[in-house]
Amino acid sequence: MTETGRIRLKISSGIRKRFKKMIYILPGAAGSVIIFCLGALLILSPGKIRQYTDINGEIIKNSMAEKIFTEINGVKMGMIIKSKDISNPLLLFVHGGPGMPEYFLTEDYTTGLEEYFTVVWWDQRGAGLSYSSNMDKNTLTVEQYIDDTIAVTNYLRERFGQDKIYLMAHSWGTYFGIQAVQKAPRIYKAYIAIAQVTDQDESEELAYQYMLDYFTKAGDNAAVDKLKGNSYPSIGYNKIRDDFMHRSGIGTTHDMNSVIKGIFLTSLKNKEYTLTEKINLWRGKLLLNKNPQLKMNDDLRDKVTALEVPTYFFSGKYDYTVNCQMSEGYLKRLKAPVKGFYLFENSAHSPMFEEPEKVAQIIESDILSNSSEHAQEGVSKVMK
Repeated sequence: MTETGRIRLKISSGIRKRFKKMIYILPGAAGSVIIFCLGALLILSPGKIRQYTDINGEIIKNSMAEKIFTEINGVKMGMIIKSKDISNPLLLFVHGGPGMPEYFLTEDYTTGLEEYFTVVWWDQRGAGLSYSSNMDKNTLTVEQYIDDTIAVTNYLRERFGQDKIYLMAHSWGTYFGIQAVQKAPRIYKAYIAIAQVTDQDESEELAYQYMLDYFTKAGDNAAVDKLKGNSYPSIGYNKIRDDFMHRSGIGTTHDMNSVIKGIFLTSLKNKEYTLTEKINLWRGKLLLNKNPQLKMNDDLRDKVTALEVPTYFFSGKYDYTVNCQMSEGYLKRLKAPVKGFYLFENSAHSPMFEEPEKVAQIIESDILSNSSEHAQEGVSKVMK
């Protein structure tokens, strides 16, 4: 064998030995990383609700902060209740999705709602704290969600001794929330919609065109090609929708450009959930998000034409997840004793998280006094 051949053989042999050594080391290293991550998650998941305390660390008198589970229409449901003063009026928050509870987002986005209300962050049937692997899937219908909303409302009215409560719904929650208010108006003081749904198919078509225009102007040819290859409606569009909406600033918040960082990782770091509850949050999302029984088939502009309570719509200027101009047009047609539309010019889909100070001003000036003094007119012109 030549000298060159011997050298090559030695090098080859050395590489094989190092490769074999890596094969033995890597599983151990991977296992260590997994154990470390699980340990970190457990540390971040005590599941204890933060109390409201004064400068001395004492719990504020008449405040409330609790996680509860109670049976509603035959199903154990979870909710988190927060209040600086339990004598304040009740507000039931009906989250979006389907299957996407939103309390965990208050880790990064404080709302300040507990300054004015006793806020009930209810996790809907099959979602988050209300998830169960034994859930009867036949009960996952829009009509059931309407009845659940009314049943939760009555539970809260009885528990807190309040005749009527405020209902604040967001996105998917507005689809059945407004129908609950229509069905049982006597138990609600007012209806507050954030990103009110109208005809979601039409809204999605407008969102698709917006994203196509956005990425065309940005010169992102790869994104344009991907959108053109996965036009709405299609399975391909459903797969890329959330990512592309957030990248174009029309998703959960105007400045949230990543679902993984902005939502998934935020859900993992919230210390008020146990690790099991965090896992169930995403199990519920998978169960409900693509459930055909929860599809928003109806055009609410035709189905709900009048409400008997004061009605307020909040919309972000950059919201194409639920088209803000369609929401505005709907409120103009909707009959209600008091109504007001409020545009949030620095928000996308979640004004209560993006511009909480403005929400607080509207609550103080209009909602608590059953007026619409600061509602906006001609919003469509402002947006052009």
